[in-house]
Amino acid sequence: MRIYDIIAKKRDGLALSEEEIRFFVSQYTQGMIPDYQASALLMAICINGMDRRETTDLTMAMAASGDQVDLSGIGGAKADKHSTGGVGDKTTLVVAPVVASLGVKMAKMSGRGLGHTGGTLDKLEAIPGFQVELDREKFIEIVNRVGCCVIGQTGNLAPADKKLYALRDVTATVESIPLIASSVMSKKLAAGADCILLDVKTGSGAFMKRAEDAAALAREMVGIGTRAGRKTAALITNMDRPLGNRIGNALEVMEAVQTLRGQGPEDLTELCLNLCAGLLALSGKGGQEECCALARKQLGNGEAFRKLKEMVKAQGGDESALEDFSRLPQASFRKEVFSSREGFLTHMDTRLVGAAAAQLGAGRERKGDAVDYGAGIELHKKPGDFVRKGDSIATLLTSRKELLSPAADTFCSALSFGSQPPEKEPLIYARVTGEGTFPVE
Repeated sequence: MRIYDIIAKKRDGLALSEEEIRFFVSQYTQGMIPDYQASALLMAICINGMDRRETTDLTMAMAASGDQVDLSGIGGAKADKHSTGGVGDKTTLVVAPVVASLGVKMAKMSGRGLGHTGGTLDKLEAIPGFQVELDREKFIEIVNRVGCCVIGQTGNLAPADKKLYALRDVTATVESIPLIASSVMSKKLAAGADCILLDVKTGSGAFMKRAEDAAALAREMVGIGTRAGRKTAALITNMDRPLGNRIGNALEVMEAVQTLRGQGPEDLTELCLNLCAGLLALSGKGGQEECCALARKQLGNGEAFRKLKEMVKAQGGDESALEDFSRLPQASFRKEVFSSREGFLTHMDTRLVGAAAAQLGAGRERKGDAVDYGAGIELHKKPGDFVRKGDSIATLLTSRKELLSPAADTFCSALSFGSQPPEKEPLIYARVTGEGTFPVE
């Protein structure tokens, strides 16, 4: 078998066999296929696409290219949630303890922020002492004892994806639904969960700008998970505005705690309840509405917040920081952003808001960059709000004073105003299951 023939076959729009896909993934991962030939095949896939069988075969080959996590030592249903990335998205810090408090195990491997999107590991590391690097035995012990544990990717998980993604990033082949779907799902399948819920974002702060593209990606990923024997569903959610009112690592820990205490912002609370309901339903806890009611009860009775403290303590963190926010990292400098005009705030370009937070030190432009855990943005106004001239729209926070002005310029460039309020957009567009796509009221 020759990679040349595989490239030519896909160039001509033909479907690749499972054997050909496995040959490509294996040989490229081992360094036997050069980047220029892999790039040619990726471009052919990007242009001509893949059918469902091909995409599933690619995903399974990538998942099998390295370690596959064995969660058989964890009793009960094992659930996982994945977000395609956003700004202010601290849902894992709420969802994991809620579902764990209801008997579903959350054995979760998360990532770090890059560019305008935040990362769950960075948020958790804002809690003094919190450890995200644990060995498999400790990870499984905590999940069994506490019910939830969130760590960084361990071992050699889907190494084919790491190599292919790095190549896609520099060859203009990132924007391909089969390649995106196989990248996400290869890691989810290798991570070993029984039940997988995908939060597929759409809008100005998301990778998929259009809702129809997000829906196509969601259907592809749900199909892969279902065909792989995992209970899989997805929500298509709005990232055309930041989620919640706080952006930045310690700031988002604070807002997650407020949400677990039943005092969080409406949009964050609503999305978290729907994500919890989806995971609980996949885990056999009941129908969607019944599971949503179960989750809401946990926010009101304090059980979920106690579960978060238990997880933080088990992973070496200072759980008292969840009660006393002064123990979390604090920014040294702040700057108010005031409105220069009167009118309705009609739009907030979420990618630019995330970029402003990253400029303040809350994110990183390159892997390995240091993060300022106290940096970020507190939003006082959001799209749909009426703003008077001189009103405070946001507070910018950082430990480096010289970063305030350029970040303020970026933030202000994200804002649009008008004389009429914008049309209200849904927070959740649809739910995708193996049975189809269903609008969410």
